[in-house]
Amino acid sequence: MNITIVGAGNIGTQFAVHCAEKGHGVTLWTSKPEKICNELFIVDENDDIIHRGIIELATNDAECAFKNTDIVFVTMPAFCMEKAASVIEPFADSGMKIALIPGTGGGEWAFRNCILKGATVFGLQRVPSVARLVEYGKTVRATGYRPKLHVAAIPSEKTDECALLVEEIFEITCGRLPNYLSLTLTPSNPILHTTRLRTIFADYEQGKFYKQIPLFYEEWSDESSELLFKCDKEVQDLCHALVQFDLTGVRSLKEHYESYTPQQLTQKIRSITGFKGLTTPSVKMPLGYVPDLHSRYFVADFSYGLEILVQLADLVSVAVPNMKSTLEWYNNISIEKDKFCFARYGVKNLKDVLNFYML
Repeated sequence: MNITIVGAGNIGTQFAVHCAEKGHGVTLWTSKPEKICNELFIVDENDDIIHRGIIELATNDAECAFKNTDIVFVTMPAFCMEKAASVIEPFADSGMKIALIPGTGGGEWAFRNCILKGATVFGLQRVPSVARLVEYGKTVRATGYRPKLHVAAIPSEKTDECALLVEEIFEITCGRLPNYLSLTLTPSNPILHTTRLRTIFADYEQGKFYKQIPLFYEEWSDESSELLFKCDKEVQDLCHALVQFDLTGVRSLKEHYESYTPQQLTQKIRSITGFKGLTTPSVKMPLGYVPDLHSRYFVADFSYGLEILVQLADLVSVAVPNMKSTLEWYNNISIEKDKFCFARYGVKNLKDVLNFYML
């Protein structure tokens, strides 16, 4: 197949290697094609090469990247999805499959016109593994590959076909979710990153500096776990209210992490090998540290990930006070005012939302 990867970051590089290793023709669409090597590598925690692949082209030319492409893997953050969709849409047709990695954050709405042109949009509930660039344009380190992935598509009748593609590329079993809403409501980064950031920077205001910042996962706190569990319950309440859909695939984080108290969750997150050493998005200033409000942990996971959950809850009239207060905390300190909004896509009521996810 002809496969185009959008974005040459952590996940984009990882996907490019796996696709090329399987013999597919891989094109990387990136703003810096001159920095991309033809041969790309995935290494493990010991820096041993575990996968390698040779791509055909790195380009910033849309026609070269998307004309006659079978699959497009979009590995950009949620706030970039509309821009990516506008570039891809002229080339979208019934033969194209567009994958959003991961599938949370409302990206499916950005690609709505591509769906209307006959393209299939599908997503993964979570990424295949933790991935971090070692050298841009050449090597990425991937640890903790999941034993199973979960896939959903719009239209839903294409889910099995998309899952088979992912299984072939990654050699990982893919569960089939009954609807794309199961991805949108996944309690992953939209509540995982946001609750952690809120508890770390709870007292932040302009002019405040921190002498030190804890590691994001390795020094996870019980306070973060408590807030995360509260938001996780609210996601489950939202799922139960959406009786029109089978949302049993949206598992509580208690099940996902096999942790049933805040203390157990704290120890679990601190122990995950792939999370070791990952820093909290912050900027060192002469007087100390401040939160990096330009980080995708802020811009994507609050303004798109958490925002779409809160807006869905409002449409269904489900109380989500912890998610709302977390979003309000962010809005009080944010410098980026762009955010996901259903009205942008012509949505006037819950019926419009339900009709879309029933495709």
